[in-house]
Amino acid sequence: MKHSYLALIIATVLSSAALVGCDKKEDGAEAAAAQQQMPPAVVNVQTVTLGMVPQVQTFSGRTTAYQTADVRPQVNGIIDEVLFREGSNVKKGQPLYRINTDNYTSSITSGQAAIEQAQANYQTALANNANAKAELASQQASLAQAQNDLNRLKGLIDIDAISKQQYDQALTQVRTAQAAVESARAAIGQSEAGIASAKAGIQTAKSGLQASTLDLNRTIVRAPITGRTDRSIVTAGTLVSASQANPMVTISRLDPIYVDISQSSSELLKLRQQLSSGKAQQGLNSVELVLEDGSVYPVQGKLALAEAKVDEATGAVTLRAIFPNSNAVLLPGMYVTARLTQSVVPNAALIPQSAVMRTPKGDSQVYIVDANNKIQVRPVTIDGTYDGKWVVTDGLNNGDQVVVIGGAKVKPDQEVVVKPLEDPSTAPAQKEAATREAQAKANPQSKDSQSK
Repeated sequence: MKHSYLALIIATVLSSAALVGCDKKEDGAEAAAAQQQMPPAVVNVQTVTLGMVPQVQTFSGRTTAYQTADVRPQVNGIIDEVLFREGSNVKKGQPLYRINTDNYTSSITSGQAAIEQAQANYQTALANNANAKAELASQQASLAQAQNDLNRLKGLIDIDAISKQQYDQALTQVRTAQAAVESARAAIGQSEAGIASAKAGIQTAKSGLQASTLDLNRTIVRAPITGRTDRSIVTAGTLVSASQANPMVTISRLDPIYVDISQSSSELLKLRQQLSSGKAQQGLNSVELVLEDGSVYPVQGKLALAEAKVDEATGAVTLRAIFPNSNAVLLPGMYVTARLTQSVVPNAALIPQSAVMRTPKGDSQVYIVDANNKIQVRPVTIDGTYDGKWVVTDGLNNGDQVVVIGGAKVKPDQEVVVKPLEDPSTAPAQKEAATREAQAKANPQSKDSQSK
């Protein structure tokens, strides 16, 4: 009896185990069938279009005033008045300081007196010259008379009509008259020299007066350029001199304004090699600025110059751009980021950054979908970014479908379902339309009331 009961239990256990084994086999078969029936993975792709892509380089830079003028006095004196407000905008020629004029007014009075004295000396020299010329005429007449008398006596001395003494006296008179003529001529020369000296004296006096007038005008210190002033170093009552080293105030012209950009010599060499080899073409000379707060300056600037030397300390070349600055947003010394399109790459593609994968060696590659809707691996060459996308210069062809979304869930040679990548510019509008449609389905009565 006991043996029959034990046999019944063993039979029951064995039948249960057999049933469990059958269930497991059926579950595995069902899972394999379900796996075979799963739809292919869906990936979003972007169709490649090759074209001209700008290479935008980003550099750090500093703003610099377009013009800077240190204002110093040109005469000595005490500041009587400051004629401008510190930190204000001034125009070229605008008075800034007034220096005491007492000494320079006195110099002008003395200069005018010197001119009058020089002119009086000139008139005296003219009179002396006239007198000297009259004296010469008189002496020449006396000489002519003495010569005539000598000639008359010469015929008489030959016949002993007169004494030798009388003849000698006449000869002495001629020689005396000749000496007087020479003296009169010398006096004329001296008077003419006096006239020239008097003329020079007039010019010297006039020059002195002109210099005094110029110094008087310079007691008003004027702005040499149009711009914005810094704080004034001097105040009323300060003694200033024409030879002082420190400026009284500095004026900076801020519209337009310079931005000095620093680019490494290695980057510049690479750019020139690309241009010479034909891998890139010359870009634009426009420059875009990003300010310290991350905002973009609303106006683009132009590249003004590139220095023809490398800074030995930094190994960089300075590029200078010029920007309009009518609202004085940019101030000298500000740190900015400059975006410069130095070259344009032909036959390049722009793809989103999510499409690019890195190999363990650091190489770049993408997934593309071939004609059979299967995933293929394609190595690519990347050269910078533009507008937030990678610039691919090699590895892609026109019409290639690059996987942008969904690449993490697929593998090479896997069959996929392809969907075009949604255009970000139309996505909000499509989303809004879908929302309106869902609301209309949820509230048909409101739709009917609107139609009525």
